[in-house]
Amino acid sequence: MTVVERDTLIEFPCDFDIKAMGASSAEFDAIVVSIVLKYVDELKEGAVKTKQSSGGKFTSVTVTAYVESQVQLDSIYRALSSHDLVKYVL
Repeated sequence: MTVVERDTLIEFPCDFDIKAMGASSAEFDAIVVSIVLKYVDELKEGAVKTKQSSGGKFTSVTVTAYVESQVQLDSIYRALSSHDLVKYVL
């Protein structure tokens, strides 16, 4: 697969918020974090925020990651989107 660099409004490198949503489970936040960590070296303290829906059925996990390129960011989004427990990625 050929990766093509494209124009973007984001200035890299930067801290970028990645939000994944899915059904609430004990391991959902750990899964999201582990996927992001495959593509970034480390996460700063306080980089992960978790919020449950009002009914508790869904969880959103926001990870603030230091990303260096659009290609790296696209890879994170593809990996998150392809996981069975992840329903949406913003």
